[in-house]
Amino acid sequence: MRTPFRNAFPALLVLAAASLAGQIAYGQQQQTDPPPAPPSRAQPTRSPGGDVGSGAGDIGKGAGGAAGNVAKGTGEGAGNLVTLHPVKGVDDLGKGVGKGAKDAGVGAAKGTGKIAKGTGRGIGHIFHHSHKDNPSPDSGPPAN
Repeated sequence: MRTPFRNAFPALLVLAAASLAGQIAYGQQQQTDPPPAPPSRAQPTRSPGGDVGSGAGDIGKGAGGAAGNVAKGTGEGAGNLVTLHPVKGVDDLGKGVGKGAKDAGVGAAKGTGKIAKGTGRGIGHIFHHSHKDNPSPDSGPPAN
């Protein structure tokens, strides 16, 4: 006659072996040192010309997104009109045009802002920093 202990013994043996293997693997993982963090580099500031170029890119992205949304809305609206769902078709067309106008407005605003910032920095560089290279003779201490 078998006892309950004999039936549970192989299961306990497998469980103990799995637990021991897990502890060994955990111990090996804990001994490794984390890799050193790469040195952080400060990102250089963008030049005035870079601001202008980035602004032009933002305007282009806004216009492209707007055209895509208008086309999507027009396509969905036309599909709904063909399948005799005129209210849904007009709704899709209006949503596409609305999203397109939003994208165009956001792109134009961001782009214009960056272009103005770059232009202002470029002009300011001419007027405000030109005196640092050539100090005037009057700016020194008085000679006695």
